[in-house]
Amino acid sequence: MAGMAAGWRTGTTTATVREWRDDEGWGVLDSADTPGGCWAHFSSIDMPGYRVLERGGTVRLTWESPGQDGYEYRAVRVETGAA
Repeated sequence: MAGMAAGWRTGTTTATVREWRDDEGWGVLDSADTPGGCWAHFSSIDMPGYRVLERGGTVRLTWESPGQDGYEYRAVRVETGAA
């Protein structure tokens, strides 16, 4: 992957929504591939209309590292109903 910083990684996995802040449009997703949690913004959710996730829900997560806002991982794409 030309142009990517050393240590930059990506992957796809199944994750659980740990928390979601509707008012701020972001949350944290947990998976074995993203220890410590993966930061997710509403813009990364692949669904029509108002994009929000439910705590405890299962999603398909495409992530990248380095992350954002204190999390090592950041969501690139989140697919709901993909358990």
